[in-house]
Formats: sequence, C-alpha cells, structure tokens
Amino acid sequence: MPLYEYKCNKCGAVFEKLQKFSDQPLQTHEGCGGPVERLLSPPAFQFKGSGFYITDYARGSNGHSPAPKHESKNGTTTAKTEPASKPADTTPASKP
Repeated sequence: MPLYEYKCNKCGAVFEKLQKFSDQPLQTHEGCGGPVERLLSPPAFQFKGSGFYITDYARGSNGHSPAPKHESKNGTTTAKTEPASKPADTTPASKP
C-alpha cells in the first residue's frame, strides 16, 4: 500500500497516511478538521548500480548494436572490429 503525504490548509500540519490505491483521498485533517491537499513528493528509491541504464549492456563500436561475432578456425569466438575510418582511395585516375 502506498504512503501518501497530506498538508492541512488550516493549521499547516504535514502528515502521512497509508492508503490503498482504491481509497478516496482524505478531505479533512483529523486533528483540526481543516481541509487537506495531497502533496506530490519524489520517489523514495533510486536506481543505482549496473543493469539500470542502456550503457550497461554490451554495444558495438558505433553504440547502436552488439558487435557481430565470428568463429575462427580453432572454434573460438571473437568480435569483429572495424577500423575507425577508411583510408582515402590513393590510386591515380586512369587516363582516357
């Protein structure tokens, strides 16, 4: 069951109430009888550690897909690496 936080508009008291999702929000403060409003607050948990972000998964050098694997003759599997940039074509143009 979620824990909701309320603030009384009459006395300014802030309090918490454990309620079901199906329960109606509180309308009055039990202490002074004033109207209350439900407050929004940040979640009480954080995702830390490995496995919670897209960069935690194996990616290829371009960052978009896993590196393709190729099997060598001896049966071991290795990732294929691409050169960072291809050299420019240095062959002279053919003469007509």
